[in-house]
Amino acid sequence: MMTDVRRPPGEISTRGSTVTRRDLPTQPWAPVASPAGLPANVTTRVSERLQEKARARSRLRWRTVARRAGYAAVVAFLAWLAVLSPLFALEADSVEVSGFGTVVDEAAVRAVIAQHEGSSLVLLNVEHVRNQLTDVPGVREVVVERVWPAGLIVTLTSREPVAAIPDPAGGLVLVDDEGVEVARSVAVPDNVPLITVPVGPDHVRVLEAVLRVVRELPATLLERVEGIRADTEDSVQFTLRDGPQVEWGSAEQSALKAEVLQVLLESDRAAGADVIDVSAPTLPITRSE
Repeated sequence: MMTDVRRPPGEISTRGSTVTRRDLPTQPWAPVASPAGLPANVTTRVSERLQEKARARSRLRWRTVARRAGYAAVVAFLAWLAVLSPLFALEADSVEVSGFGTVVDEAAVRAVIAQHEGSSLVLLNVEHVRNQLTDVPGVREVVVERVWPAGLIVTLTSREPVAAIPDPAGGLVLVDDEGVEVARSVAVPDNVPLITVPVGPDHVRVLEAVLRVVRELPATLLERVEGIRADTEDSVQFTLRDGPQVEWGSAEQSALKAEVLQVLLESDRAAGADVIDVSAPTLPITRSE
């Protein structure tokens, strides 16, 4: 059974407690003190902190954008410097070339380098330049090095002629120690022996045997050789400019034969000899004719 309890005017029941109307704000939107008793300006400070954090995030975003833009500008500048700037443009006057030897045409080498004048040294394909120079007649090997900011050092190894071979069509073919043609001449160059061997594809091995002998001869001895001839691989012989004829035989044991020959040339046995036979190097023979 419900009991009607009458309350004095100005009091409101709130589940077991009584609140007078004087305790309520006269306006519903007026600030009310926190139940925990916090100051009224707490909300204001929190709002200011949130705003400051938002501003900090905005500044961070702008700094990030500016930093990335700076990086892009630096990359663009470096790309321009490497590709378009005259600072790294190859200058022909700044290219040093050495190792022409006696047969390499300097003009042909300079013409290859001139093709790349003005190119960026940063982007220059050094391997391509090296291959181009290797194709120049008489060049065996090439080393190309960059010299900053706009130069090159080119070191050539030339194919020096070690023998002259008569050409059936006329003149002489000058070959290196590998049998590669390096030049042509109408006369035998100084200190280059004239090779006389049978001509034709069936006699290639004869020429190879002679060139093998030439490779084994010390430079000082090779300079004294006036002419080399061979009809077969085992019958190599040559004459010295100021000495006897040398019977060499095959190209086998050429290093030992060269040592024996040098000893004999410095001995009294070679003084009056017309022929020195080192085809059997452990039993050399000298004879007069």
